[in-house]
Amino acid sequence: MDSLTPSPVRPARKRPPRARSPARPRRRPQARPAARPPKADQPALRSLPPRQPLDMPEQRLDLAPGARAELGSPAWRRALLIGMTAAMTAAAGLSMADLLAPGGFGPADAGMLALFCILFAWIAFAFLSAAAGLVLSWRAAQARWSARPVILTRTALLAPVYNEDPGRVLAGVEAIHEDLAACGVAELYDIYVLSDTRDPDIARAEATGVLRLRARTGAPDRFFYRRRAMNRDKKAGNIADWVRQFGAGYEGMVILDADSLMSGDTLVRLTAALEADPKAGLIQTLPTIINGETLFARMQQFAGRVFGPSVAQGQAWWSGAEGNYWGHNAIIRTRAFAACAGLPHIGGGKPFGGHILSHDFVEAALLRRGGWAVRMAAHLEGSYEEAPPSLPDMAVRDRRWCQGNLQHAAVLPARGLHWVSRLHLARGILSYATAPLWLGFLVLGGLVWAQQRPFPGAGSPTGAAMLFAVTMALLLAPKLLAVGLAAAIPAARRAFGGAVRLFSGFVGEVVLSSLMAAPLMLMQSRAVADVLLGRDSGWNAQTRDDPQISLADAWRRHRRHTVMGLVWAAGAMAVDPMLLAWTSPLALGLVLSAPLTVWTSRARSGCGFGLFRTPEDLAPPRVISRAAELRARHEGEAAIRRQIDKLMAAPVPVHTPALPRVRVREAA
Repeated sequence: MDSLTPSPVRPARKRPPRARSPARPRRRPQARPAARPPKADQPALRSLPPRQPLDMPEQRLDLAPGARAELGSPAWRRALLIGMTAAMTAAAGLSMADLLAPGGFGPADAGMLALFCILFAWIAFAFLSAAAGLVLSWRAAQARWSARPVILTRTALLAPVYNEDPGRVLAGVEAIHEDLAACGVAELYDIYVLSDTRDPDIARAEATGVLRLRARTGAPDRFFYRRRAMNRDKKAGNIADWVRQFGAGYEGMVILDADSLMSGDTLVRLTAALEADPKAGLIQTLPTIINGETLFARMQQFAGRVFGPSVAQGQAWWSGAEGNYWGHNAIIRTRAFAACAGLPHIGGGKPFGGHILSHDFVEAALLRRGGWAVRMAAHLEGSYEEAPPSLPDMAVRDRRWCQGNLQHAAVLPARGLHWVSRLHLARGILSYATAPLWLGFLVLGGLVWAQQRPFPGAGSPTGAAMLFAVTMALLLAPKLLAVGLAAAIPAARRAFGGAVRLFSGFVGEVVLSSLMAAPLMLMQSRAVADVLLGRDSGWNAQTRDDPQISLADAWRRHRRHTVMGLVWAAGAMAVDPMLLAWTSPLALGLVLSAPLTVWTSRARSGCGFGLFRTPEDLAPPRVISRAAELRARHEGEAAIRRQIDKLMAAPVPVHTPALPRVRVREAA
């Protein structure tokens, strides 16, 4: 008989009552103490290990903690980068001023020139940083493989989840555990699923899934599950709660997102890097996008795989020990995080006040303020994540990020921050503020073009063409050089399926991203306006699989964009056909936004010719393929998990035998 099946309960046999003698009163038998529940001294019976608390005080932004330690920052690199950015911006600004000079210099001209200088500086800085990264990427490609280091410290892998698909999360952490076991270090890593899930059905599936995972792996003392009763401060509060309860037991912690994967070799090398550098507080990897099914996701996957390493290498080159944190796929020294990164609440109401939404940038700044180094390990491979499957899904995610990044305006004046940390915060704000700035630049450009038409020599076609060509070169050159670098290295060229596929993917990415730039600009501009008007974005789980967007749904989302594109095209044509020609990608992207969203949101749409293939598609690493297998098996075990749920929810039958009568003799 199955051990989980209870035995039938027999009814107790009734006996006739016996006459009670008044001379010899019978004592009632003392009630037996209730049986104590078995002590949970086995890992299989515990959802959490014994507490190892670590104090994590809330930091004050108006009070510097003391003198900040210097960690050998690359001052000359930063001076070179900023100096060249300023010089290029000054030269471009003078050229733009010459183009605007005919017909006088009015308020519209001044506004357009100011916006141009801000946006050009943004582009030039990114270009120079990526150019430095390309040189470093070339050197990294020539570097030889190094042996896997030996590690000694214990590390916790934290997977904070909020209404996510349990199958995706549990398949990922099991695949990571298996890869660590293959490296022979699984006993040094504990995995925690930290749930903030509000949906009871999903929470039940999480708990049942962890039980199944423990039984299947035979490692109950490696997997733990905790669900908070209240999800105070969202993800940042979830992690801080773990640090305060269990942080003292681990030298480092690795933060994972619901869609994160990391190979065992990468985790070992990250841990070794933390051990080797006693001043390192955080080491961030560059996650590679994987598992893209829709054309939109695959385009991001290709762009991140080809262009991302040079961008990350460049940022690591000039940021040094004052790096940044992206919220996941990074290792953090637990005691440093506890001592320096307890986030305060910002005064005022939403959307700017309250708990800090984009906590990662702020935590990195506070770690550096506390004297710890924040570094980027851009050379490490084996770190993975997934991307939104469609343009609307990206806009939803960006809306939340936009609110969090704009909220950093209240953190910028914090006392004691390193100026490079302030630069990271400012760049995060500008990454969304540039959308309305571009929109304002285009509107002012149309007004200035109309005002200057009557004046001879206004807007010299040669000068305007040269300035436009320089701007486009700064935008496209890093991408083209990155593709050329990959094509020049035989191993990389083969990994992408050949030079033809590489350059075809480059052309396809440039065309699609150019068409999507205009609707994305309007979406982000609206997000900025919503935040400034006090509208809160909320906190919802993001879509990670095929969204199945219909044409009607796409039209509902993009009808205003389509109308704006038609209005812009008509207005530009009325002002000057040349203006329409210059801004045709803008108008075309807006008019086609609805069908473009539908087409790019389809699974495998347009990928029949092998467009946007990446090395992870052609030869998936073990941890990726294993996670896919485990997720499929998790879906196939739905019936078993339902049976476990029923058994756990059903009342447990208890057999209560009849108590024997106890006759007590009176003392003589």
